[in-house]
Amino acid sequence: MNDLNTSYDRRTPRASRRGFLRLATGMVSAIISLLLGIPFVVALIAPTYRKRQSPYARVGEVGPLPQEQPVGLRFQFQSTDAFLAQRETHEVWVVKHSDNDLTVFSPICTHLGCHYDWVASTHEFICPCHNSFFSITGKVLAGPAPRPLDTLPYRIESGVLYVKWERFQAGIPEKILV
Repeated sequence: MNDLNTSYDRRTPRASRRGFLRLATGMVSAIISLLLGIPFVVALIAPTYRKRQSPYARVGEVGPLPQEQPVGLRFQFQSTDAFLAQRETHEVWVVKHSDNDLTVFSPICTHLGCHYDWVASTHEFICPCHNSFFSITGKVLAGPAPRPLDTLPYRIESGVLYVKWERFQAGIPEKILV
């Protein structure tokens, strides 16, 4: 019995099945953690290298628009939230004063958020829902609308109109972004 105890030296490492499984499990866990961590690191770093999208959307050519006559124009704008891209269609009313001077109105009534129309025979914007009337400059002529029509920021580049779509809170006298 004594001979058995003396032949085994506890200082020398001995490979065992349990040790091998522990090492293999640790390596597999490290590889899986690394592979799962790569998308996380990319998601953290990628926004700093992503090209910023312009808040202005291309609406159309300014040249063919009639002067001092409102024109309803539709345009599409692609918005991106994180990794989700969404294409939205918006409409604006544009009044051209000159090739470089326009007024761009949001199509949303300031009273309750309905859409209004231009009536050429009376030269007024009319919201049919609650009978709000607006002049060609957006001023309230009659009705329950609490403020003039909301204007939108725009820019003109090489004869092309670009509009920044914004939505404002309806029903209050102040122009506040939603």
